[in-house]
Amino acid sequence: MNTETLKAFQELLEIMDELRAKCPWDKKQTIESLRHLTIEETYELADAILENDLDDIKKELGDLLLHIVFYAKIGQEQNAFNIKDVITGINEKLITRHPHIYGDEKVENDEQVKQNWEKIKMREGKKKVLSGVPKSLPAMVKAYRIQDKVKGVGFDWEKPHQVWDKVQEELSELKSEVDSQSPHEKVEAEFGDLLFSLINYARFIGVNPENALERTNKKFIRRFEYLEAQTQAQNQDMKKMSLDDMDVFWNEAKKMEGK
Repeated sequence: MNTETLKAFQELLEIMDELRAKCPWDKKQTIESLRHLTIEETYELADAILENDLDDIKKELGDLLLHIVFYAKIGQEQNAFNIKDVITGINEKLITRHPHIYGDEKVENDEQVKQNWEKIKMREGKKKVLSGVPKSLPAMVKAYRIQDKVKGVGFDWEKPHQVWDKVQEELSELKSEVDSQSPHEKVEAEFGDLLFSLINYARFIGVNPENALERTNKKFIRRFEYLEAQTQAQNQDMKKMSLDDMDVFWNEAKKMEGK
């Protein structure tokens, strides 16, 4: 199996070489031009994971692997790095940051592994704990990563109920600003604080907030599309229907999902 895997990877590298030499589109690409396509492929993989579509996950992983090989090929052409450098770099990082596997370090659980990971990063020259959080991450994902990062150096709540109390506090402060008809900036700031605390609470109860919200998005879309289809089937104009009329179809959709 190992030989077959290496052979398949070698074939991919050879295909990339040929495409880069002969295909007008592939020849034209740069690291910058591939960026948005890589982001798109990452989101497509994320969708497949949420749908638990293993066949689609396999295909999307292939697309991402192609992008990695593509970047490495361009790096090689610029005498900056090649695919061997990429692989060697991650191999060395994994060995260095897992001293409990490749060294004498002792750990009791996964949290200690994460804490060691952050400490090792700091020793490697990462002067700021949050320097590894990409600036371009979506806000919700970024908040989750920020909280997870600072947890690695001990800056965190101790119990879930403490975080829930903070959620209640932020909700009260938001309501106060809204009721007082405060300037938009103050309301927005309090809303942001509430979201941040909710994301923190999600982390404490083992829920990934991005996944949770996207599942809710998908659920809403399914139900609304059912409502839309039933409305059209009965030749009704949704804009002229009352909310109670629409709720009939909405509740039908919920029952179909076992809700």
